[in-house]
Amino acid sequence: MDDGPRLLEGFTHRAAERHGEVRLPASAAVVLAALGQALLPDALLVVPRWVLPVIEIALLVPLVAINPNRLTTETRWSRIVSLALTALIIVTNLVALGFLLHDLVGSTSGNGRQLLLGALEVWLTNMIAFALVFWDLDRGGAGARLPSSAVPSGRADFRFPQDSDASTDEAPPWMPVFLDYLFLSITNSTAFSPTDTLPLTSRAKLLMSVQALTAMITSLLVVARAVNILK
Repeated sequence: MDDGPRLLEGFTHRAAERHGEVRLPASAAVVLAALGQALLPDALLVVPRWVLPVIEIALLVPLVAINPNRLTTETRWSRIVSLALTALIIVTNLVALGFLLHDLVGSTSGNGRQLLLGALEVWLTNMIAFALVFWDLDRGGAGARLPSSAVPSGRADFRFPQDSDASTDEAPPWMPVFLDYLFLSITNSTAFSPTDTLPLTSRAKLLMSVQALTAMITSLLVVARAVNILK
């Protein structure tokens, strides 16, 4: 009867502060992004269908190996690999969006259903990819955010509502985890603007702007056009 609550307890912010953030949510996000790119229509593929997912999973494997359960260890090369993985997902997704726009404004309308499916996959991958980059950059990354970390924490890129509460003596310490950044990415992709979490640095504002513009183009222009040419 207590197994469920105990399992969920391991994913709480308090557990992350004490023992390190759980690896599973971020790893699952990478796998979902790779799957989304593998399912793209042929017209939106830059390379053969299997190439990008294989590269992305290959980059994920050493990151999981160094922190299989919780994110407590980070090296210079693991951080480079993590940032390279996120950049690869974002860049290839933006290229797929470019191909999608080219197909829509080209002389031929193409297959409406494929365009609609491609637009949905690009939008979802965009949401996952920017959640990963927000999570990877804010305050120096998951390892540097740990209260016990010996790595100097970078300046905060985002201000969460709980940051204000945690600054008081009465409140317990708090640090964001991947699900907080995923929620930030979802709201930015749907509202095209910050909601409860504010960007503080220039790079955070630039990243949120790129994500919002990509989501807006995909959802408002591409999807609307694809629906119009459905057969």
